[in-house]
Amino acid sequence: MSDQAERLRLLARQVAQGRPLRRGQVVTITSGKGGVGKSSLAVNLALAMQQMGRRVMLFDADLGLANVDVLLGLAPAEGLVDVLRRGADLERCLVTGPLGLKVAAGGSGFYELANPSEPELDRLLRQLARLDAMFDVVIIDTGAGLSRTVLSFVLASLETILVTTPEPTAITDAYGMAKVIFTRRPEGQIHLVVNQARNGSEARMVAERLNMVCQRFLGHELKFLGYLPFDQHVREAVQTQQPFILAKPHARVSRMVMAMAEELLGTRASPMGFSGLLERMAGVFR
Repeated sequence: MSDQAERLRLLARQVAQGRPLRRGQVVTITSGKGGVGKSSLAVNLALAMQQMGRRVMLFDADLGLANVDVLLGLAPAEGLVDVLRRGADLERCLVTGPLGLKVAAGGSGFYELANPSEPELDRLLRQLARLDAMFDVVIIDTGAGLSRTVLSFVLASLETILVTTPEPTAITDAYGMAKVIFTRRPEGQIHLVVNQARNGSEARMVAERLNMVCQRFLGHELKFLGYLPFDQHVREAVQTQQPFILAKPHARVSRMVMAMAEELLGTRASPMGFSGLLERMAGVFR
């Protein structure tokens, strides 16, 4: 494992020498348990940033349960697995969604990412590094839980959005995820989003409960990014495969996502780009 990590780091640096100095903002979105609306938030947040004039790529890293393309009504012909196995051009694998949003489909390709061969790794790194010059923001929608692949993305990113609902099981699992992140990546920042809250009071109560435990046992605090109310527009958007921020732009839930996007774009986290993410992933692999 240490040899692979060293190889990953070396390749990332070699590729970086031939790319522009410009690096974009990378934000991972994750959750302790599934079914909390993580992917829906990722899709609508990416579109909100695209509306604000940023060049955004949505990277679906949810193993075999990828569903970003389904939420957007897209049918990608190729994905990351094709880049790894056949040497396909990653830029050609990007699907154009609403407003010009670029989407990299997930799926089984991320199993290969966990243990690629050296030729596959060379090929992938060269292509990923080129994306640094193409996008201002990369949103990575990871899977839920504490799998190795999820943690490799979450721990490598300096900005993470942790999604939960007011349900006790979701809160408990969110704390478990926060504990792992703060323990292994104390310099990073975790933004908390409470989804399907009845009102602001309930969402803030969830945030306060989580922060009380995090401060007491971990010595860190989650940054409350906001909440999303339970809204029928969200369910309708999933059923019609049309993001609610486009179908119902004036709905309360859409306005709240726009506010989150504005706050995230105003953060001062160091832009790392894909090259920086891969360099940090080397440490996670090790």
